[in-house]
Amino acid sequence: MSGDACLMLRQDPSKVAWLDRREPLTIGRAANNKLCLPAFDGVATNHAVVRFSRSHGWLVCDWGSPQGTLLEGRRFQQCRPLADGDEIQLGGQGPVLVFRLSGGTPPPNRPGSADRAGQPRAAAPAVPPATVEIGGRALVLAQVRSAFVRSQPRYPQIFSWWALFALGGLLLLPLPWLFWPWEIGALVLWLVLGSRKDHTLELTLRDGMAYRQNFVSKTTALAHRNGIRQAIGQSLDS
Repeated sequence: MSGDACLMLRQDPSKVAWLDRREPLTIGRAANNKLCLPAFDGVATNHAVVRFSRSHGWLVCDWGSPQGTLLEGRRFQQCRPLADGDEIQLGGQGPVLVFRLSGGTPPPNRPGSADRAGQPRAAAPAVPPATVEIGGRALVLAQVRSAFVRSQPRYPQIFSWWALFALGGLLLLPLPWLFWPWEIGALVLWLVLGSRKDHTLELTLRDGMAYRQNFVSKTTALAHRNGIRQAIGQSLDS
C-alpha cells in the first residue's frame, strides 16, 4: 500500500489534509489537532485519528467521541482499515472525509504538482505535530511511549478512622447501645467515602519522563487513555 495518501473534504475537494506514515493525523475541534474542524457540528474536541500500521496499512480510529465515527455509513469502535475512496463521517450529521491513495484519482492541489499551464502549485503549509495536554503541558504524541490509568482510593485512611471511632465509642460510653445509631452513620459514611477514587492518567515519554493528570471520572480517564493509545499505536488491552 502506498504511503502517499490524503483526506479530502467531500463537500469541498479543494481542502486536502496529507497523511504521513510517521505521524498520526488527529482530527477534532481542538486547535492542537493536525486536522482542526471547529466550524462543523457533531465534531468532538478530539474526535478521531488516521494512522499507518505496518501490519494493517492505513487505519481510522474513533477517539471515544460522543457522536461516533462512521466508515462507509457504519459506526465502528476502535480502529478500521481504510481503502482508496472510503468515506469517513465524523458524527451522524458531521462532515465527510474521503480517503485517497496516490494510485487512485489524484486529489486537487497536490503539493509540488503542476497545473495545466505548467505552473507549479504552492505546497501545503506545514502542520505542527499533534500534541496532547497533560498537567498543563503540551506533549507531542510522537514522543509518547505508553499511556496508563492508575486508580487509587481518595480517602485511604477512612476505614482506620471509622474503626477507631467505633471502638472508642463502645469503650467510653456507659451505655454502648446508645452509640449504635452513631456507629451505623459512621459505617454509611465509610462506605460512601471509601468507594471514591482518584484516577490518574500517566504518560511515559520515549526519553523516560512521565507526566500525570488526575480525573474524577474513571470513564473520562480511560477515554483519554484509549484515544492516546490509538494515536500512538499501542494496544488497548495492555
